[in-house]
Amino acid sequence: MSTLSDLVVAHGRSTPEDIEWLHLLVGDCQLLADLAFADIVLWVPTDDGFIAVAHSRPSSAATLFYRDFVGQPIRAEWKALASEAFETGTIVDSHAPDWYEEMPTRVRAIPVFRRISASSAAVAPHPIAVMTRHTNLSEARTPSRQELTFNACANDLFGMIATGDFPDLGAPSGPRRGAPRASDGLIRLDVDGVTTFASPNALSAFNRMGFTDELEGESLAEVTTRLLMGNAVVDESLPLVVTGRAPWRTDIEARGVTVSLRTIPIRTHGERTGAIVLCRDVTEMRHQEQELITKDATIREIHHRVKNNLQTVASLLRIQARRTHSEEAREALGQAMRRVAAIAVVHDTLSEGLAQIVDFDDVFDRVLLLVAEVASAHNTTAHPKSSGSFGELPSEYATPLALALTELVTNAVEHGLAGRSGEVEIIANRSPDKLTVKVKDNGSGLPEGKVGDGLGTQIVRTLIQGELSGTIDWHTMVGTGTEVTIEVPLRYLRKA
Repeated sequence: MSTLSDLVVAHGRSTPEDIEWLHLLVGDCQLLADLAFADIVLWVPTDDGFIAVAHSRPSSAATLFYRDFVGQPIRAEWKALASEAFETGTIVDSHAPDWYEEMPTRVRAIPVFRRISASSAAVAPHPIAVMTRHTNLSEARTPSRQELTFNACANDLFGMIATGDFPDLGAPSGPRRGAPRASDGLIRLDVDGVTTFASPNALSAFNRMGFTDELEGESLAEVTTRLLMGNAVVDESLPLVVTGRAPWRTDIEARGVTVSLRTIPIRTHGERTGAIVLCRDVTEMRHQEQELITKDATIREIHHRVKNNLQTVASLLRIQARRTHSEEAREALGQAMRRVAAIAVVHDTLSEGLAQIVDFDDVFDRVLLLVAEVASAHNTTAHPKSSGSFGELPSEYATPLALALTELVTNAVEHGLAGRSGEVEIIANRSPDKLTVKVKDNGSGLPEGKVGDGLGTQIVRTLIQGELSGTIDWHTMVGTGTEVTIEVPLRYLRKA
């Protein structure tokens, strides 16, 4: 299914500012559908009519339309109503029941006006879209007080849409996860912040925080003040939210219960006349989020400690290498030190962020710094250079790859360029399916094209073929050194 932006660009006549406004509006279409107990469809104008770019079904009532309208042109029976609302800039209701698949429905068309900026009351001179509300009349019955209030709230919001007052550009773009919905709890406030209606779910949420009376007739600000008395930390935006003055969202916590509040100020002709406050008990959700934060912090701390321990081991190996009198032992300890240091670089990078993914280009740049130490120990002047990009890799890939490349670069300096000056070039080429890395030197090359069987070669084979399920190929270029090619499949990365 095409996105709203794709549909508007392909068929509509909207500007980028219009599209941004429509995205904000679509974010609240589900709220409108739930409050209106009706299907909500958003239409943008085209050269020959309108095309649907969003469709929300009510969770509070049965939907009229089992097939989605997104991407479809407007039906002939709704076109005149939508056109009238679009041309006149006013809300238009159908005069007689509209029949859809033998069900009587009532249709309302609302013009969508865009506010120019958050600091200005000016709106665009013409509507940018039309929203239609489709109410099922076949299930008509005497509505409850809650249904009447929900419908009144929906009508207020539709009126604000038609004047450019909703959505509100002053509202911060908070996370959608845990956002209160109409069915979670709704409180209606008058212009003074006094509760005129509280749904049963809203009352239950406040009861769990310790409020035992009726919310109706009470100032929501005073109620929350009593609940939070003694709390050391209170969100500075809370007074504006509970008085209905700002379109913000905040959490309140009392007696171990956390309730998320979202306020939508109601405006008529630009003047605030009240507010809708949506509330939701998010205690369990916040507890889970806190657990995740704790786990992330623990993982970062583990990586940090592992890095420190590995650096300590590398330092001990370096000290031991300096004290030994055997050249062979000194060389073996030096190689072990560099391998441990390469692994430490990966853990150091992992300890800097929450994700278990590292920028391997940064890791490899730090690994290359080890080349200077190797070269100085072998009276060699090495000029390492790299090209291409490794990209981001999970730790499962980064650790063995860093260790394998450390071995290959070290071998190129120790053996290919031993006692001479030369270059070591690392070329990375990443595609969606695999990562290809070439390590080239212009040294003496492998003797008679034979691949060595030392510990370093065994380590590289084990890491690339065993842990990364990749391939490795040594190729001697006559007179120009050695080229090693590594290919690592990224199929596991695609699954993630």
